[in-house]
Amino acid sequence: MLKIKRLFNDIDVTRDLLLLLLIGGLYSLSISLSNTFVNVYLWKQSQSFIDLAIYNLTIVVIQPIIFIIAGRWAKKVDRVIVLRLGVIFLAIFFIVVLLFGEKSSHHLVLLGALLGVGYGFYWLAFNVLTFEITEPDTRDFFNGFMGALSSTGGVIGPISAGFIITRFVSNVGYTIIFAISLGLFSAAVLTSFYLNRRPSSGQYLFTRIYKERKHNHNWRIITNAHLLQGLREGTFVFVISVFVFIATNSELALGTFGLIHAGVSFMIYTLATKLIKKDMRKKIMVVGGLLLYGAIFIIVFDPTYTRLLIYAACIGIAYPLMLVPYSSMTYDAIGKSWNAAEMRIEYIVVRELFLNMGRVISILAFIAAIYYFTPNTSIPILLIFLGAGNTLAAFMLLKLKTD
Repeated sequence: MLKIKRLFNDIDVTRDLLLLLLIGGLYSLSISLSNTFVNVYLWKQSQSFIDLAIYNLTIVVIQPIIFIIAGRWAKKVDRVIVLRLGVIFLAIFFIVVLLFGEKSSHHLVLLGALLGVGYGFYWLAFNVLTFEITEPDTRDFFNGFMGALSSTGGVIGPISAGFIITRFVSNVGYTIIFAISLGLFSAAVLTSFYLNRRPSSGQYLFTRIYKERKHNHNWRIITNAHLLQGLREGTFVFVISVFVFIATNSELALGTFGLIHAGVSFMIYTLATKLIKKDMRKKIMVVGGLLLYGAIFIIVFDPTYTRLLIYAACIGIAYPLMLVPYSSMTYDAIGKSWNAAEMRIEYIVVRELFLNMGRVISILAFIAAIYYFTPNTSIPILLIFLGAGNTLAAFMLLKLKTD
């Protein structure tokens, strides 16, 4: 452990922190390998933006419901068990996709619900464990290192998946990458058994923490910022990958897009881990937010493949600059809120509720735009409006009282 501590610049790295990073890394590799291609897989079957929107809407509607349930279970049972449930449901999702095969687009709601359940259990437990296992002096390190692991998965996953898919006829390549994802989630389940059990007790006061927004300035700012963040994430998470596929008709090209984005992200996350200090958080977060919004105008009116690759590099820089300080400030604000030690699970649940409210609003706006107007006209305008979400969230967090 002393050698590990020296490796990480004398930061107090615990066994559970390393295990949580490993689980997060396995999750990221699995998701980066297959999740982007699930949307393209469904797009190739239905050729419908509405179908993709329904699939993604189901995910973000189910996810907050599961968050509330998972919060109660984490409070009454054990956070590690909730984490394990999340990974198991994500594994079940890929099993079902493999079983449905080319008829997957006929079961969009079921697939979206399974993924929403998996995400809900996994992210509730992962976020709570992050809050418990890290301290203020290790939080930037953890968020930055976790970002670097995610980017590593992003470097390896999409290009590997794109290569495999294009080397096999029909949808055999998709079957292979979904099977690999299933194996990675199985490895994450096994790793979770080595985490120390973290049972909890006490009342589950979800509504009390929701109402805390009336009394706590910082908590109100945090929740509002996450709603704004969800406005961008809800639609961008699936539209951009389809743009790349439409522009190229090639999964390998989509993999290259992911490779560039993740490669740049990896470098910036690695630098962010070492360079971002508390007194620099707000300035760096705003720079990242502005760059993130500016990148939209590279592609929004003319999404050629070259422009999409430039966009991938730009957001690869922007997301780490924004999200590392953004995440750390969020956890610090929660840590200083009313009864945070006992109510940490409730704070995470309410935060995620607002994030998914933003995602739901985003996807409903997308469905309305393409239903009432032609997609070629409405989608660019919608992306300009929704794309401001993260940037507005960064500016909102400038109002946090950090003393």
